[in-house]
Amino acid sequence: MSASERFERAAVLGVAVAEETRRLLRRHMAPGEEDDDGTVLVDVPYPDAAVVTALLDVAAECFGERGGSVEETRQAALETLLQLAGFDAESQLNAGAPGPGPGGRGRSDTRR
Repeated sequence: MSASERFERAAVLGVAVAEETRRLLRRHMAPGEEDDDGTVLVDVPYPDAAVVTALLDVAAECFGERGGSVEETRQAALETLLQLAGFDAESQLNAGAPGPGPGGRGRSDTRR
């Protein structure tokens, strides 16, 4: 496998991870959980919480994210993941976005 093929596969994997994070977050987002600044708090229960935590920890390590606490580091990683998945400031996790088919990918918690 050439270097360009490895790079392309790594990029596809990165987007798939970002989309899976989005799917998991969107799955657990309840209406009306938005703060005045547009921040949305999503309570992700077990076992999905374990998956989201693992994804955020890996993303933080990959992206070199650092924060004053583990939670700040994970939040920074989440924001980067969501940017990778193509979300903007108006997204609300793109609640109106077309849903993926069976086995599709999704998302988590961020700013509107």
